[in-house]
Amino acid sequence: MAKGADNGSGPAASDAASISPVDVTADTSPASPADPKVLALEGLGDLMIGEPVPKGSGWAERGAQIGDACRTVTSPDYPGAYAIVTDGKVQRITLGQRSPAKLAEGIGVGASEADVRKWFAGFREEPHKYEEAPAKYLTAPNASSGSSALRFEIGHDGKVKMIHVGLMPVLAYVEGCA
Repeated sequence: MAKGADNGSGPAASDAASISPVDVTADTSPASPADPKVLALEGLGDLMIGEPVPKGSGWAERGAQIGDACRTVTSPDYPGAYAIVTDGKVQRITLGQRSPAKLAEGIGVGASEADVRKWFAGFREEPHKYEEAPAKYLTAPNASSGSSALRFEIGHDGKVKMIHVGLMPVLAYVEGCA
């Protein structure tokens, strides 16, 4: 859609003169991918999929799963988020219940399944491993391509419980490093 075009969700460009400054500056748009609290296919802040954990960053092992083959790291700068690292490289980043971070589309933990499907139509649906339907996983169709992909965990209440970005097979792990 052309910039400024009326898509039915807001005022048309010709109505711009009648919008008060408060309306113009209201933060109702999706988050910017440059925002450090936005989870993108590339990563979260300075933590990048396919790269080592950045030296000097707040990401570190904090009593979670630690091992030679697979470990999890967290950062106090990103509450409710963790990353799975295998072979020295970040393979997945997860936003959990306490995470205020969101995708650029504005989808975060607690969003409705309907909101997810509005932005991410065509995601593959699979039954949830530990919860009965209607709980499920919604996984990007490109997940097995070797590229970073997106996966949502939808709870029995129809809300997003977790958001995962990463590489298969780690993207589909349901118990941290397993």
